[in-house]
Amino acid sequence: MKLNYKIIFHILGLLLLFNGGFMLLSALISLVYKDGVTFQICIAGLLTLCLGGISMFFTRHHQKEINKREGYIVVTFGWIIMSLAGTLPYIITGSIPSFTNAFFETMSGYTTTGASILNDIEAVPKGVLFWRSLTHWIGGMGIIVLAIAILPLLGIGGMQLFAAEAPGPSTDKLHPRITDTAKRLWLIYVGYTAAETLLLKVAGMSFFDAINHALCTLSTGGFSTKNASVAHWNGEPIIQYIIIVFMFLAGTNFVLSYFAFKGKIQKIIHDDEFKLYFKFIASFTLVAALIIYFRADISISSINHPMVWGEGESAFRHAIFQVLAIVTTTGFVTADYTLWTPFLAVFFFGLMFLGGSAGSTSGGVKVVRHLILIKNGFLEFKRTLHPSAIVPVRYNKKAINRFIVFNVLAFFILYMLSFIIGSLGFSILGIEFKSAVGLAASTLGNVGPALGDFGPVNNYAPLPALGKWWASFLMLIGRLELFTVLILFTPFFWRNR
Repeated sequence: MKLNYKIIFHILGLLLLFNGGFMLLSALISLVYKDGVTFQICIAGLLTLCLGGISMFFTRHHQKEINKREGYIVVTFGWIIMSLAGTLPYIITGSIPSFTNAFFETMSGYTTTGASILNDIEAVPKGVLFWRSLTHWIGGMGIIVLAIAILPLLGIGGMQLFAAEAPGPSTDKLHPRITDTAKRLWLIYVGYTAAETLLLKVAGMSFFDAINHALCTLSTGGFSTKNASVAHWNGEPIIQYIIIVFMFLAGTNFVLSYFAFKGKIQKIIHDDEFKLYFKFIASFTLVAALIIYFRADISISSINHPMVWGEGESAFRHAIFQVLAIVTTTGFVTADYTLWTPFLAVFFFGLMFLGGSAGSTSGGVKVVRHLILIKNGFLEFKRTLHPSAIVPVRYNKKAINRFIVFNVLAFFILYMLSFIIGSLGFSILGIEFKSAVGLAASTLGNVGPALGDFGPVNNYAPLPALGKWWASFLMLIGRLELFTVLILFTPFFWRNR
Protein backbone atom coordinates (compact mmCIF):
# COMPACT_ATOMS: atom_id res chain seq x y z
CA MET A 1 0.00 0.00 0.00
CA LYS A 2 1.43 3.37 -1.04
CA LEU A 3 1.76 6.18 1.44
CA ASN A 4 -0.92 8.82 1.28
CA TYR A 5 1.43 11.82 1.20
CA LYS A 6 -1.37 14.32 0.68
CA ILE A 7 -3.04 13.54 3.99
CA ILE A 8 0.37 13.68 5.74
CA PHE A 9 1.04 17.21 4.47
CA HIS A 10 -2.58 18.19 5.11
CA ILE A 11 -2.34 17.28 8.81
CA LEU A 12 1.11 18.86 9.11
CA GLY A 13 -0.47 22.03 7.73
CA LEU A 14 -3.18 21.78 10.38
CA LEU A 15 -0.55 21.50 13.10
CA LEU A 16 1.19 24.61 11.77
CA LEU A 17 -2.13 26.46 11.97
CA PHE A 18 -2.37 25.53 15.64
CA ASN A 19 1.23 26.63 16.13
CA GLY A 20 0.64 29.97 14.45
CA GLY A 21 -2.50 30.57 16.50
CA PHE A 22 -0.62 30.03 19.76
CA MET A 23 2.12 32.41 18.54
CA LEU A 24 -0.51 35.11 18.02
CA LEU A 25 -1.73 34.46 21.57
CA SER A 26 1.85 35.07 22.74
CA ALA A 27 1.87 38.31 20.71
CA LEU A 28 -1.24 39.38 22.65
CA ILE A 29 0.61 38.78 25.93
CA SER A 30 3.50 40.77 24.53
CA LEU A 31 1.12 43.63 23.72
CA VAL A 32 -0.44 43.58 27.20
CA TYR A 33 2.96 43.75 28.92
CA LYS A 34 4.43 46.17 26.34
CA ASP A 35 7.71 44.28 26.05
CA GLY A 36 8.56 45.71 22.63
CA VAL A 37 8.45 42.52 20.55
CA THR A 38 4.73 42.28 19.72
CA PHE A 39 5.26 42.97 16.02
CA GLN A 40 8.06 40.39 15.70
CA ILE A 41 5.99 37.64 17.37
CA CYS A 42 3.05 38.56 15.12
CA ILE A 43 5.27 38.15 12.07
CA ALA A 44 6.36 34.70 13.33
CA GLY A 45 2.73 33.69 13.88
CA LEU A 46 1.55 34.94 10.49
CA LEU A 47 4.42 33.20 8.68
CA THR A 48 3.52 29.94 10.41
CA LEU A 49 -0.18 30.37 9.62
CA CYS A 50 0.65 31.05 5.96
CA LEU A 51 2.81 27.92 5.71
CA GLY A 52 0.08 25.84 7.31
CA GLY A 53 -2.62 27.33 5.12
CA ILE A 54 -0.63 26.76 1.92
CA SER A 55 0.05 23.14 2.89
CA MET A 56 -3.64 22.50 3.61
CA PHE A 57 -4.81 24.29 0.43
CA PHE A 58 -2.63 22.29 -1.97
CA THR A 59 -3.53 18.97 -0.31
CA ARG A 60 -7.26 19.66 0.15
CA HIS A 61 -8.16 16.90 -2.34
CA HIS A 62 -6.87 13.89 -0.45
CA GLN A 63 -8.04 10.43 0.46
CA LYS A 64 -9.51 10.85 3.94
CA GLU A 65 -8.07 7.72 5.49
CA ILE A 66 -4.94 7.38 7.59
CA ASN A 67 -3.19 4.12 8.38
CA LYS A 68 -0.52 3.21 10.93
CA ARG A 69 2.46 4.12 8.78
CA GLU A 70 1.06 7.53 8.01
CA GLY A 71 0.23 8.03 11.69
CA TYR A 72 3.84 7.42 12.72
CA ILE A 73 5.12 9.78 10.01
CA VAL A 74 2.68 12.55 10.98
CA VAL A 75 3.54 12.34 14.67
CA THR A 76 7.32 12.25 14.22
CA PHE A 77 7.54 14.86 11.48
CA GLY A 78 4.79 16.86 13.17
CA TRP A 79 7.03 17.27 16.21
CA ILE A 80 9.97 18.24 14.00
CA ILE A 81 7.96 20.69 11.87
CA MET A 82 6.41 22.24 14.99
CA SER A 83 9.87 22.67 16.50
CA LEU A 84 11.29 24.21 13.32
CA ALA A 85 8.41 26.69 13.13
CA GLY A 86 8.61 27.25 16.88
CA THR A 87 12.09 28.75 16.52
CA LEU A 88 10.68 31.80 14.68
CA PRO A 89 9.63 33.84 17.77
CA TYR A 90 13.09 33.34 19.28
CA ILE A 91 15.01 34.19 16.09
CA ILE A 92 12.88 37.09 14.83
CA THR A 93 12.82 38.80 18.26
CA GLY A 94 16.56 38.22 18.69
CA SER A 95 15.99 36.48 22.03
CA ILE A 96 17.92 33.44 20.73
CA PRO A 97 19.64 34.47 17.47
CA SER A 98 21.40 31.13 16.93
CA PHE A 99 19.25 28.63 14.99
CA THR A 100 20.85 25.67 16.80
CA ASN A 101 20.10 27.17 20.20
CA ALA A 102 16.59 28.20 19.15
CA PHE A 103 15.80 24.70 17.84
CA PHE A 104 17.18 23.13 21.04
CA GLU A 105 15.05 25.42 23.22
CA THR A 106 11.96 24.73 21.11
CA MET A 107 12.44 20.96 21.01
CA SER A 108 13.06 21.04 24.75
CA GLY A 109 9.76 22.90 25.06
CA TYR A 110 7.58 20.64 22.92
CA THR A 111 9.06 17.47 24.39
CA THR A 112 8.50 18.92 27.89
CA THR A 113 12.14 18.36 28.78
CA GLY A 114 12.74 21.83 30.19
CA ALA A 115 16.46 21.95 29.40
CA SER A 116 17.40 25.54 28.53
CA ILE A 117 20.30 27.40 26.94
CA LEU A 118 19.16 30.81 28.27
CA ASN A 119 21.64 32.38 30.70
CA ASP A 120 19.39 35.24 31.82
CA ILE A 121 15.77 34.14 31.61
CA GLU A 122 14.45 37.24 33.38
CA ALA A 123 15.88 39.49 30.64
CA VAL A 124 13.83 37.75 27.92
CA PRO A 125 10.67 39.64 26.77
CA LYS A 126 7.48 38.41 28.43
CA GLY A 127 5.82 37.52 25.13
CA VAL A 128 8.73 35.22 24.27
CA LEU A 129 8.72 33.68 27.76
CA PHE A 130 5.00 32.99 27.38
CA TRP A 131 5.61 31.35 24.01
CA ARG A 132 8.36 29.27 25.65
CA SER A 133 5.90 28.07 28.31
CA LEU A 134 3.21 27.43 25.68
CA THR A 135 5.52 25.03 23.81
CA HIS A 136 5.54 22.95 27.01
CA TRP A 137 1.78 23.10 27.36
CA ILE A 138 1.13 22.21 23.72
CA GLY A 139 3.56 19.30 23.83
CA GLY A 140 2.42 18.09 27.25
CA MET A 141 -0.89 16.58 26.29
CA GLY A 142 0.21 16.39 22.69
CA ILE A 143 -0.76 18.65 19.84
CA ILE A 144 -1.73 15.48 17.96
CA VAL A 145 -4.37 14.69 20.59
CA LEU A 146 -5.67 18.23 20.18
CA ALA A 147 -5.68 17.86 16.41
CA ILE A 148 -7.64 14.61 16.37
CA ALA A 149 -10.35 16.25 18.43
CA ILE A 150 -11.28 18.26 15.32
CA LEU A 151 -10.18 15.84 12.56
CA PRO A 152 -13.74 14.51 12.15
CA LEU A 153 -14.66 18.00 10.94
CA LEU A 154 -12.24 17.32 8.10
CA GLY A 155 -13.56 13.81 7.55
CA ILE A 156 -10.41 12.16 8.90
CA GLY A 157 -10.27 9.39 11.52
CA GLY A 158 -7.72 9.95 14.27
CA MET A 159 -7.17 6.56 15.90
CA GLN A 160 -3.80 5.92 14.26
CA LEU A 161 -2.55 9.34 15.27
CA PHE A 162 -3.64 8.79 18.86
CA ALA A 163 -1.94 5.39 18.97
CA ALA A 164 1.33 6.83 17.67
CA GLU A 165 1.18 9.90 19.91
CA ALA A 166 0.33 7.99 23.09
CA PRO A 167 2.02 4.58 22.80
CA GLY A 168 2.41 2.21 25.70
CA PRO A 169 0.66 -0.66 27.48
CA SER A 170 -2.27 1.38 28.81
CA THR A 171 -5.39 1.11 26.68
CA ASP A 172 -7.90 2.90 28.92
CA LYS A 173 -10.30 5.19 27.13
CA LEU A 174 -12.83 7.60 28.54
CA HIS A 175 -15.21 7.22 25.65
CA PRO A 176 -15.55 4.77 22.74
CA ARG A 177 -14.94 7.55 20.20
CA ILE A 178 -11.32 8.58 20.10
CA THR A 179 -12.11 12.24 19.40
CA ASP A 180 -14.33 12.43 22.48
CA THR A 181 -11.50 10.95 24.51
CA ALA A 182 -9.15 13.66 23.24
CA LYS A 183 -11.66 16.39 24.08
CA ARG A 184 -12.18 15.11 27.62
CA LEU A 185 -8.43 14.86 28.21
CA TRP A 186 -7.93 18.41 27.04
CA LEU A 187 -10.84 19.66 29.17
CA ILE A 188 -9.22 18.18 32.29
CA TYR A 189 -5.84 19.55 31.20
CA VAL A 190 -7.19 23.08 30.72
CA GLY A 191 -9.15 22.89 33.99
CA TYR A 192 -6.10 21.89 36.02
CA THR A 193 -4.06 24.65 34.38
CA ALA A 194 -6.66 27.29 35.23
CA ALA A 195 -6.96 26.02 38.82
CA GLU A 196 -3.20 26.11 39.41
CA THR A 197 -2.92 29.58 37.89
CA LEU A 198 -5.59 30.89 40.27
CA LEU A 199 -4.06 29.22 43.34
CA LEU A 200 -0.53 30.46 42.57
CA LYS A 201 -1.87 33.99 42.05
CA VAL A 202 -3.69 33.91 45.37
CA ALA A 203 -0.55 32.50 47.04
CA GLY A 204 1.50 35.52 46.00
CA MET A 205 2.84 35.01 42.49
CA SER A 206 2.23 37.66 39.85
CA PHE A 207 -0.37 36.63 37.26
CA PHE A 208 2.32 36.27 34.60
CA ASP A 209 4.49 34.01 36.76
CA ALA A 210 1.43 32.05 37.89
CA ILE A 211 0.13 31.23 34.41
CA ASN A 212 3.60 30.37 33.11
CA HIS A 213 4.34 28.00 35.99
CA ALA A 214 0.89 26.42 35.65
CA LEU A 215 1.51 25.81 31.93
CA CYS A 216 4.87 24.23 32.73
CA THR A 217 3.66 22.18 35.72
CA LEU A 218 0.69 20.47 34.07
CA SER A 219 2.86 19.64 31.05
CA THR A 220 5.59 18.32 33.41
CA GLY A 221 7.96 20.60 31.52
CA GLY A 222 10.00 22.69 33.92
CA PHE A 223 10.65 26.00 32.18
CA SER A 224 10.47 28.87 34.66
CA THR A 225 10.27 32.65 34.36
CA LYS A 226 13.01 33.01 36.97
CA ASN A 227 16.74 32.28 36.74
CA ALA A 228 16.57 30.38 40.03
CA SER A 229 13.51 28.37 38.92
CA VAL A 230 11.09 27.65 41.79
CA ALA A 231 13.96 28.26 44.26
CA HIS A 232 13.05 31.94 43.72
CA TRP A 233 10.09 31.28 46.05
CA ASN A 234 11.99 29.24 48.68
CA GLY A 235 10.77 31.69 51.32
CA GLU A 236 7.12 31.04 50.36
CA PRO A 237 6.35 27.37 51.11
CA ILE A 238 2.68 27.60 50.10
CA ILE A 239 3.68 28.32 46.49
CA GLN A 240 5.91 25.25 46.40
CA TYR A 241 3.21 23.06 47.97
CA ILE A 242 0.72 24.13 45.29
CA ILE A 243 3.23 23.15 42.58
CA ILE A 244 3.87 19.85 44.41
CA VAL A 245 0.15 18.96 44.30
CA PHE A 246 -0.15 19.71 40.59
CA MET A 247 3.10 17.91 39.72
CA PHE A 248 1.62 14.84 41.41
CA LEU A 249 -1.63 15.20 39.43
CA ALA A 250 0.24 15.78 36.15
CA GLY A 251 2.24 12.60 36.74
CA THR A 252 -0.95 10.60 37.30
CA ASN A 253 -2.96 8.97 34.50
CA PHE A 254 -5.45 11.61 33.35
CA VAL A 255 -8.07 8.87 32.97
CA LEU A 256 -8.03 8.55 36.77
CA SER A 257 -8.67 12.28 37.10
CA TYR A 258 -11.73 11.81 34.90
CA PHE A 259 -12.92 8.95 37.11
CA ALA A 260 -12.38 11.14 40.19
CA PHE A 261 -14.56 13.91 38.74
CA LYS A 262 -17.23 11.28 37.97
CA GLY A 263 -17.09 10.07 41.59
CA LYS A 264 -15.60 6.67 40.70
CA ILE A 265 -13.01 6.77 43.50
CA GLN A 266 -12.83 2.96 43.74
CA LYS A 267 -11.28 2.83 40.26
CA ILE A 268 -8.43 5.02 41.53
CA ILE A 269 -7.93 3.17 44.81
CA HIS A 270 -7.74 -0.21 43.06
CA ASP A 271 -5.54 0.88 40.17
CA ASP A 272 -2.24 -1.04 40.41
CA GLU A 273 -0.17 1.63 38.68
CA PHE A 274 -1.51 4.47 40.85
CA LYS A 275 -0.85 2.49 44.03
CA LEU A 276 2.76 1.83 43.01
CA TYR A 277 3.20 5.45 41.86
CA PHE A 278 1.98 6.70 45.25
CA LYS A 279 4.21 4.23 47.14
CA PHE A 280 7.24 5.26 45.07
CA ILE A 281 6.67 8.96 45.83
CA ALA A 282 6.07 8.32 49.55
CA SER A 283 9.06 6.02 50.08
CA PHE A 284 11.51 8.07 48.00
CA THR A 285 10.42 11.25 49.79
CA LEU A 286 10.96 9.63 53.18
CA VAL A 287 14.49 8.52 52.26
CA ALA A 288 15.46 11.92 50.87
CA ALA A 289 13.88 13.89 53.75
CA LEU A 290 15.63 11.83 56.43
CA ILE A 291 19.03 12.27 54.78
CA ILE A 292 18.51 16.02 54.28
CA TYR A 293 17.42 16.42 57.91
CA PHE A 294 20.00 14.28 59.69
CA ARG A 295 23.15 14.77 57.67
CA ALA A 296 25.19 17.57 59.26
CA ASP A 297 26.93 18.47 55.99
CA ILE A 298 23.60 19.29 54.38
CA SER A 299 22.36 21.87 56.83
CA ILE A 300 19.07 23.44 55.87
CA SER A 301 20.88 26.74 55.37
CA SER A 302 22.70 25.17 52.39
CA ILE A 303 19.33 24.97 50.63
CA ASN A 304 19.58 28.75 50.45
CA HIS A 305 16.37 29.99 52.03
CA PRO A 306 15.16 31.16 55.42
CA MET A 307 13.58 28.51 57.62
CA VAL A 308 9.92 29.44 57.48
CA TRP A 309 8.19 26.54 59.20
CA GLY A 310 11.15 24.73 60.79
CA GLU A 311 13.90 22.40 59.66
CA GLY A 312 11.73 19.27 59.59
CA GLU A 313 9.14 20.85 57.32
CA SER A 314 11.83 22.34 55.10
CA ALA A 315 13.58 18.99 54.70
CA PHE A 316 10.27 17.29 53.86
CA ARG A 317 9.23 20.01 51.38
CA HIS A 318 12.50 20.01 49.47
CA ALA A 319 12.56 16.21 49.45
CA ILE A 320 9.04 15.74 48.09
CA PHE A 321 9.45 18.62 45.64
CA GLN A 322 12.62 17.23 44.08
CA VAL A 323 11.39 13.63 44.12
CA LEU A 324 8.22 14.66 42.25
CA ALA A 325 10.14 16.98 39.92
CA ILE A 326 12.40 14.11 38.84
CA VAL A 327 9.90 11.21 38.89
CA THR A 328 7.27 13.15 36.93
CA THR A 329 10.10 14.59 34.74
CA THR A 330 8.92 18.15 35.47
CA GLY A 331 12.44 19.27 36.31
CA PHE A 332 11.67 22.30 38.48
CA VAL A 333 14.43 23.08 40.98
CA THR A 334 14.37 24.35 44.58
CA ALA A 335 18.01 23.48 45.32
CA ASP A 336 21.12 21.80 43.91
CA TYR A 337 20.31 18.25 44.99
CA THR A 338 23.65 17.01 43.62
CA LEU A 339 25.24 18.63 46.72
CA TRP A 340 23.00 16.71 49.12
CA THR A 341 25.63 13.95 49.59
CA PRO A 342 26.87 11.52 46.91
CA PHE A 343 24.13 9.05 47.84
CA LEU A 344 21.33 11.50 47.02
CA ALA A 345 23.05 12.56 43.79
CA VAL A 346 23.04 8.92 42.60
CA PHE A 347 19.57 8.44 44.10
CA PHE A 348 18.07 11.26 42.01
CA PHE A 349 19.97 10.06 38.95
CA GLY A 350 18.25 6.68 39.35
CA LEU A 351 14.84 8.37 39.59
CA MET A 352 15.38 9.78 36.08
CA PHE A 353 14.67 6.26 34.76
CA LEU A 354 11.33 5.93 36.53
CA GLY A 355 8.84 8.32 34.90
CA GLY A 356 5.25 9.04 35.88
CA SER A 357 2.13 7.09 35.01
CA ALA A 358 1.04 5.99 31.55
CA GLY A 359 -1.60 8.41 30.30
CA SER A 360 0.10 11.33 32.06
CA THR A 361 2.18 14.14 30.58
CA SER A 362 5.37 12.69 32.14
CA GLY A 363 8.30 11.30 30.20
CA GLY A 364 10.53 8.41 31.22
CA VAL A 365 9.90 4.66 31.20
CA LYS A 366 6.54 4.98 33.07
CA VAL A 367 5.47 3.28 36.29
CA VAL A 368 3.22 0.70 34.59
CA ARG A 369 6.18 -0.70 32.63
CA HIS A 370 8.23 -1.02 35.83
CA LEU A 371 5.26 -2.73 37.45
CA ILE A 372 4.95 -5.27 34.62
CA LEU A 373 8.73 -5.86 34.63
CA ILE A 374 8.75 -6.45 38.41
CA LYS A 375 5.75 -8.79 38.31
CA ASN A 376 7.14 -10.73 35.36
CA GLY A 377 10.54 -10.97 37.08
CA PHE A 378 9.05 -12.53 40.20
CA LEU A 379 6.90 -14.89 38.15
CA GLU A 380 10.03 -16.18 36.39
CA PHE A 381 11.04 -17.81 39.70
CA LYS A 382 7.67 -19.59 39.79
CA ARG A 383 8.01 -20.66 36.14
CA THR A 384 11.48 -22.01 36.87
CA LEU A 385 10.09 -24.25 39.61
CA HIS A 386 6.96 -25.18 37.64
CA PRO A 387 7.90 -25.09 33.94
CA SER A 388 4.59 -26.58 32.79
CA ALA A 389 2.44 -24.12 34.70
CA ILE A 390 0.70 -21.24 32.94
CA VAL A 391 1.39 -18.21 35.13
CA PRO A 392 0.21 -14.99 33.49
CA VAL A 393 1.21 -11.51 34.58
CA ARG A 394 -1.79 -9.75 36.09
CA TYR A 395 -2.56 -6.03 36.05
CA ASN A 396 -5.64 -4.69 37.85
CA LYS A 397 -6.62 -8.31 38.51
CA LYS A 398 -6.68 -9.16 34.81
CA ALA A 399 -4.24 -11.37 32.93
CA ILE A 400 -2.09 -9.35 30.52
CA ASN A 401 -1.62 -10.54 26.98
CA ARG A 402 1.92 -11.93 26.67
CA PHE A 403 2.55 -9.65 23.68
CA ILE A 404 2.21 -6.65 25.99
CA VAL A 405 4.84 -8.18 28.28
CA PHE A 406 7.11 -8.72 25.27
CA ASN A 407 6.52 -5.12 24.21
CA VAL A 408 7.47 -3.83 27.66
CA LEU A 409 10.62 -5.98 27.73
CA ALA A 410 11.57 -4.79 24.24
CA PHE A 411 10.92 -1.17 25.22
CA PHE A 412 13.08 -1.42 28.33
CA ILE A 413 15.98 -3.02 26.43
CA LEU A 414 15.68 -0.40 23.68
CA TYR A 415 15.49 2.38 26.28
CA MET A 416 18.68 1.23 28.02
CA LEU A 417 20.46 0.80 24.67
CA SER A 418 19.38 4.33 23.72
CA PHE A 419 20.74 5.59 27.05
CA ILE A 420 24.10 3.87 26.48
CA ILE A 421 24.36 5.09 22.87
CA GLY A 422 23.25 8.55 23.99
CA SER A 423 25.99 8.63 26.64
CA LEU A 424 28.58 7.49 24.09
CA GLY A 425 27.45 10.23 21.71
CA PHE A 426 28.05 12.91 24.33
CA SER A 427 31.38 11.39 25.38
CA ILE A 428 32.62 11.45 21.77
CA LEU A 429 32.17 15.24 21.93
CA GLY A 430 34.61 15.37 24.84
CA ILE A 431 32.07 15.60 27.67
CA GLU A 432 33.29 13.93 30.87
CA PHE A 433 31.63 10.74 32.13
CA LYS A 434 29.30 12.08 34.86
CA SER A 435 27.99 14.88 32.65
CA ALA A 436 27.61 12.56 29.63
CA VAL A 437 25.51 9.93 31.44
CA GLY A 438 23.51 12.66 33.16
CA LEU A 439 22.79 14.35 29.83
CA ALA A 440 21.70 11.09 28.22
CA ALA A 441 19.41 10.11 31.11
CA SER A 442 17.91 13.57 31.38
CA THR A 443 17.25 14.23 27.70
CA LEU A 444 16.01 10.71 26.93
CA GLY A 445 13.72 10.81 29.98
CA ASN A 446 12.64 14.42 29.27
CA VAL A 447 13.69 15.40 32.80
CA GLY A 448 15.64 18.65 32.26
CA PRO A 449 18.34 19.02 34.93
CA ALA A 450 21.20 16.52 34.58
CA LEU A 451 24.46 15.97 36.48
CA GLY A 452 27.93 17.48 36.54
CA ASP A 453 28.36 20.56 34.35
CA PHE A 454 24.68 20.39 33.39
CA GLY A 455 23.23 19.95 36.87
CA PRO A 456 20.11 21.57 38.37
CA VAL A 457 21.65 25.03 38.89
CA ASN A 458 23.38 25.11 35.49
CA ASN A 459 22.00 25.11 31.94
CA TYR A 460 22.81 23.59 28.56
CA ALA A 461 24.44 26.67 26.99
CA PRO A 462 28.02 25.22 27.23
CA LEU A 463 26.97 22.10 25.28
CA PRO A 464 28.66 22.02 21.83
CA ALA A 465 26.41 22.59 18.80
CA LEU A 466 26.57 18.91 17.78
CA GLY A 467 25.72 17.99 21.37
CA LYS A 468 22.59 20.15 21.23
CA TRP A 469 21.42 18.41 18.05
CA TRP A 470 22.14 15.01 19.60
CA ALA A 471 20.28 16.03 22.76
CA SER A 472 17.34 17.23 20.62
CA PHE A 473 17.15 13.81 18.93
CA LEU A 474 17.18 12.04 22.30
CA MET A 475 14.46 14.37 23.59
CA LEU A 476 12.31 13.56 20.54
CA ILE A 477 12.61 9.78 20.75
CA GLY A 478 12.11 9.92 24.53
CA ARG A 479 8.96 12.03 24.23
CA LEU A 480 7.45 9.76 21.58
CA GLU A 481 8.54 6.61 23.46
CA LEU A 482 11.17 5.26 21.07
CA PHE A 483 9.16 3.02 18.74
CA THR A 484 7.25 5.86 17.06
CA VAL A 485 10.47 7.51 15.85
CA LEU A 486 12.90 4.60 15.55
CA ILE A 487 10.52 2.55 13.40
CA LEU A 488 11.08 5.15 10.66
CA PHE A 489 14.72 4.01 10.48
CA THR A 490 13.77 0.43 9.60
CA PRO A 491 13.82 -0.51 5.86
CA PHE A 492 10.58 -2.51 5.98
CA PHE A 493 8.64 0.55 7.17
CA TRP A 494 9.10 2.25 3.80
CA ARG A 495 8.29 -0.75 1.61
CA ASN A 496 5.05 -0.48 -0.31
CA ARG A 497 3.00 -3.54 0.57
